[in-house]
Amino acid sequence: MAGLAEAVERLTAGDWNGAHAIVQDDPSADAAWIHAHLHRVEGDLGNAAYWYRRAGRRVATSDLDDERDAIVAELRLSA
Repeated sequence: MAGLAEAVERLTAGDWNGAHAIVQDDPSADAAWIHAHLHRVEGDLGNAAYWYRRAGRRVATSDLDDERDAIVAELRLSA
C-alpha cells in the first residue's frame, strides 16, 4: 500500500506523471482504481472506463476531489 499512498500523494501535489508511473505496473485492483481516477483527471474517459473495469468498479461520476477522498478513505491511505 505504500506505493499507492505515494501515488495519491504525488497526484495531490500535481505530479500526474509520477503518480501514473507508480500505478501503471501494479496489477492490483486498488492500483487500477487509482489508475482510473488518474485518467479521469487527465480527461481520458475512455481509458478511465477501462481501468474502472479492471478495478471491478463502476465508472465514477462524482467530483474528482470527492473520488480522491473516497480512494484515500477506503484504501486507508494518507494524502
